[in-house]
Amino acid sequence: MTDDTAQPHLWEIDHPYYCKEGNYYKNGLHDTYASWTEFQEEWGDADKDMNLVFRWDWQRDDGEYLEEGEDPEPDTLLVFWVIQRKAILRSTECIVTEEDEPAVRAWLAERGQYLAAIWEPFTLAPAAEEN
Repeated sequence: MTDDTAQPHLWEIDHPYYCKEGNYYKNGLHDTYASWTEFQEEWGDADKDMNLVFRWDWQRDDGEYLEEGEDPEPDTLLVFWVIQRKAILRSTECIVTEEDEPAVRAWLAERGQYLAAIWEPFTLAPAAEEN
């Protein structure tokens, strides 16, 4: 078991570059969900072979463009998938809260371990920082 207290929160992670939602070649391959619970009902136990998660981004409105009195948008979790058997790229998005983080972390960790197994015999580690 790992000690999550030393790890940054998922909303603090800024992945390199970005991934565009949906699929450039076919409309309609981006689904949205009103909550983590709703997302879990649809995708929580999706087959990892046929629904490979290759990226995720927890997005938080930093408030930079808010007018006075406006509330920030809710946090969202973007998940990017390869439906391997059919070579389809797709994405999902759900509203998440800080209270969802432990469940989101566990779900993503399981998918990350699966992704790492595809890259055997390589050990996946964070990229070295450039000087």
